[in-house]
Amino acid sequence: MTLSIILLAAGHGTRMNSKTQKILHAVGGKPMIMHLFEAAEATADKRPLLIVGAGADALQNLLGDRADYAVQAEKLGTGHAVMMAKPHQQGGSSQVIVAYGDMPLLKAETMRRLADQQAKSGAAIVMLSLMGDPDTSFGRVVRDENGRVSEIIEVAEAKRRPNPADYLSIPELNAGVYCFDADWLWDNINNLPIRQARSGQEYYLTDMVETAVSQEKLVEALISDDADECLGAGTRAEMVDVEKAFRRRANGRLLAQGVTIVDPDNCYIDQDVIVGQDTVIWPGTYLQGKTAVGKNCSIGPNTVLNNATIGDGCTIAQASITRATVPTGMTIKPFTTINNEQLTGSSDNP
Repeated sequence: MTLSIILLAAGHGTRMNSKTQKILHAVGGKPMIMHLFEAAEATADKRPLLIVGAGADALQNLLGDRADYAVQAEKLGTGHAVMMAKPHQQGGSSQVIVAYGDMPLLKAETMRRLADQQAKSGAAIVMLSLMGDPDTSFGRVVRDENGRVSEIIEVAEAKRRPNPADYLSIPELNAGVYCFDADWLWDNINNLPIRQARSGQEYYLTDMVETAVSQEKLVEALISDDADECLGAGTRAEMVDVEKAFRRRANGRLLAQGVTIVDPDNCYIDQDVIVGQDTVIWPGTYLQGKTAVGKNCSIGPNTVLNNATIGDGCTIAQASITRATVPTGMTIKPFTTINNEQLTGSSDNP
């Protein structure tokens, strides 16, 4: 099996109320799209394909030739976005994963799990779902009496049905990540019906589920065991939730590796940070970028380390260190600022 991954990245994100494209806003220590792109890059057998809109220079400058690109000149929905990928992808792989670019918490292992299940079952579609709040705006995953996925129904459509409460009470939600049998996808993507959305006419990628079911093809949904990774960041308020989720993930990883975090709710640790065993991180500490802290250190309180390298056994409190190296055993005095330096020695800094 050969896997390709398509990331939908054409939207500007008007609800963000920003001149910067939504997926270029920083969250979890790097531009939103970079988290998902790196997960896709680690999973796919070829360069990920990004569906971009007009004026995507900043995005292309960020990723360069690590990615391939297809342009969606008209905003005609998610199904139309995938149509734009067809000339670039058809015949190039046996599986295709499609995900939204504003899902920075989606993990490589989750995408691999979808691909493995699709290869095992031969389903036309294996989608990711989650169990969630019935008040959410996510589409509902409808299953038949045998537990097979029969439909994805959006909230607006559910409200037009004779029994809307029955659909809106369904707790299984569509996360918006799909693994398709590639040949089936490209044979059927151009047959999507056009629907009337609030912003105009659109093709919905979710209608591929109805297409598969009508052809008596298998559609499966794998329920995520980590609801955080299904969070989207379409507004600044949603970015706050995503940022908190990234902090929970980083804190959990370090705690499991033998790091003490005295107050996890009051520490801010980026995803690429490395911290050695038996180091203690005190409240008010920011570990940013690709900071690496050694073993048996005491970091904080009220300390900022930005792309810094800290040796074993260091003590740093109420200090700011940026792009600097602190050698083993050094104590940094409070209220010290160090920028672009490589310190030497093992006693208190001057």
